[in-house]
Amino acid sequence: MKVTIIGGGGRVGSCAAFALQCAGLVAEIQILDANKDMAEGEALDLLHGSAFAGDQKIYSGDYTRAADSDLFLITAGLRRKPDESRLDLINRNVVLFAQILDSIKSAGLRQEAHVFVVSNPVDILTDLAVQRLGLSWQHVYGLGTMLDTSRFSSFIADELKLAPTQVKALILGEHGDSMMPVWSSATVNGLPLTGLPECSPGFQNAIFERTKGSGAEVIKRKGGAGWAVGIAIRDVVHAVLLDKKALLPVSSLVQGAYDIRDVCLSVPSVVGRNGVERHVEIKLWPKEVMGLQTSAKALKETLAKVKV
Repeated sequence: MKVTIIGGGGRVGSCAAFALQCAGLVAEIQILDANKDMAEGEALDLLHGSAFAGDQKIYSGDYTRAADSDLFLITAGLRRKPDESRLDLINRNVVLFAQILDSIKSAGLRQEAHVFVVSNPVDILTDLAVQRLGLSWQHVYGLGTMLDTSRFSSFIADELKLAPTQVKALILGEHGDSMMPVWSSATVNGLPLTGLPECSPGFQNAIFERTKGSGAEVIKRKGGAGWAVGIAIRDVVHAVLLDKKALLPVSSLVQGAYDIRDVCLSVPSVVGRNGVERHVEIKLWPKEVMGLQTSAKALKETLAKVKV
């Protein structure tokens, strides 16, 4: 698989490239960035470690050289300010994103290619990509609440002194202010987390609030997220590359699941070689379904204000 990382000179793009290099499964990684020196520098730095990592081809390039990519990973965008919601980014990022999409199309995008959106606000931009690229909706998806889910599960494990890889707890909906925690299916090694006496309503609220605020906290302390989002990106790319049929909370165009239609957001999605192969409407608590629908409504209201 050839992956082109658009915005690969930035923090998120370079961390994603490093995660993919360390895993050694992707055959080819192209770094593309508006700052060509940064793209060349990141590609060179990764190349320096190739003897101790995988045997991938790693280089900087341009849209013409990217035309044969199997997957376009878009991480380019303006950073969120500490007190700014992800949806507040839309007016600053949507024009840039539209230009990127047009450049991809002009270079000769293949119909079987995938476009994986990480730039924020990810749900809005994923919807824009579905509209503008002319690809199957299954081939256009966003990181959605993958990072939120990882943060959520990691915080639960940390507080309860459990192995992080055994804690499975989802965040669904918008990657932003209206995200929704799914406690109904949260488990540790297959056992329900809500069965633990420590997992009280107060504990649940505190963990979720910490999860919601964690992005702003990272921005305040180090300028922006990088390592964790790189790992989350890697998991989605590998689900596609290895045809895993993994159930992941990626963002894609929802057409009926949980009575939600015509909006991109995260619902349980089977991800494999064909992208988002289907949505799975697993039973949730009634308040969780309402939260998911509220998230969809908020995103639709924002979409109605988008002008490209």
